[in-house]
Amino acid sequence: MKRRDFIKKAALTTAGTISMPYILPTGRLFASTGSQMAGHVIFVMFAGGVRQQESMGKKYLAESQGLDIEGNIMYNMLAGDAPELKIVYGVDTTDGQPGGQPIDRILNTTLEKQGTLFKEVRYTHGGTGHFVGLSTGVSGYYGITQGLQGRPQHPTIFEYLRRHAGLKATDTWFIGNGINNSTPLLNYSAHPDYGRQYGANFFAPNVTFGQQGQDHLKGFLNFHPDEEMSRIDEMREFLNHAYLANGHEIPHLYNTDEERYNIKQFIENTFEQLDNNQIAFPPVVDNGDLSTIGYATEVLKWFKPKMMVINMFAVDSCHSNYTGYLKSLHRADHAVGHLWKFIQEEVPEMANDTVMIVMPEHGRNYESNAITDVNDWFAFDHDSDANSRRIFTQMVGPCVDANLIVGDENNPVGNAADVVPTIADIFGIKNEVFAKGLLHPEAMSLFDRI
Repeated sequence: MKRRDFIKKAALTTAGTISMPYILPTGRLFASTGSQMAGHVIFVMFAGGVRQQESMGKKYLAESQGLDIEGNIMYNMLAGDAPELKIVYGVDTTDGQPGGQPIDRILNTTLEKQGTLFKEVRYTHGGTGHFVGLSTGVSGYYGITQGLQGRPQHPTIFEYLRRHAGLKATDTWFIGNGINNSTPLLNYSAHPDYGRQYGANFFAPNVTFGQQGQDHLKGFLNFHPDEEMSRIDEMREFLNHAYLANGHEIPHLYNTDEERYNIKQFIENTFEQLDNNQIAFPPVVDNGDLSTIGYATEVLKWFKPKMMVINMFAVDSCHSNYTGYLKSLHRADHAVGHLWKFIQEEVPEMANDTVMIVMPEHGRNYESNAITDVNDWFAFDHDSDANSRRIFTQMVGPCVDANLIVGDENNPVGNAADVVPTIADIFGIKNEVFAKGLLHPEAMSLFDRI
């Protein structure tokens, strides 16, 4: 066998099982009953539990640390002036002041001015835990009896789109912040009418292209399956560890040879870009959320997916480090601004045809816990008090009203379960999704709430 043919055939054989860690099949085509509003949707699951006071309230330190200092540290997403005192949320200054230099804004016009902001949305059922919150975001149903290490019991937005809108596997992507815990289980449900045949491709880029991926994966493209099978098995074990360690079976792979080869080419190209410092990372990359966004832009550029969900998580440091939480919140805004700018300027097939939705999985408590950080500032948990049920939802895109704020603290509008019917509405399959009867009873399309 010629070396060129061997490399291609070997790549087709192994790419699907090694790189993602799994890739799923093409979809089926059903006629939708509604009109499509946009060709692409990006849903950003924002950051790991965000407190309303520091985000929508722009309070900075005023309702957390007993200091009369307010300001907006999310100035790509929200309108409002930044704090003028006690700046700790940026990058270190040249004279060594920790966090003293705020990150430059990316967007000339905030997302608040470009789109619609549901300022006071409610998380209404169950405890405010991360996995239930994330599962609610992607399924439109509060899985309050849902345990960790189990797939959502109700279909995800990926399955609805694959089944009812005819999207293929490489049209739908879940970009995770890692392969630990239950994050890789959110790309399809355990519902008997849906399941993996309608799932999205899961991808944890900081694993695949991080140090472990560099050590285990980078050379796989030229491995000989007879002479180096043990090395291939080692890589497969590495990427599937989160599943095997918890007794999960590795899903059967149905993707076509063409899809596998395209994914293999994407992995190869991304490693080359990484070597040449050509990944489209945000201007500042100093935590995992920011690198996740950078790799997500490479997926956007290569596959032009119809549906992508991105999970960010760094603000969960708020449990023990309020200063770190402020920094991560500032960086999450930086990441979202970079993502939106990249879509509009670097992916012409998606520019002016993409809706981006941003929503935290839950809020955080009003009262602090007893833990203090390097600045002697108190930290905050999320124990299902009323404040931890306060979240927001922001939308921007060609079918979204500009410069519109809906709801306030005295008149909350929206539910954490609304994102799935909203996306279904955008793709013209809202009626089909509601007809299945599997959404939370209070879930609505946000377009119907305006």
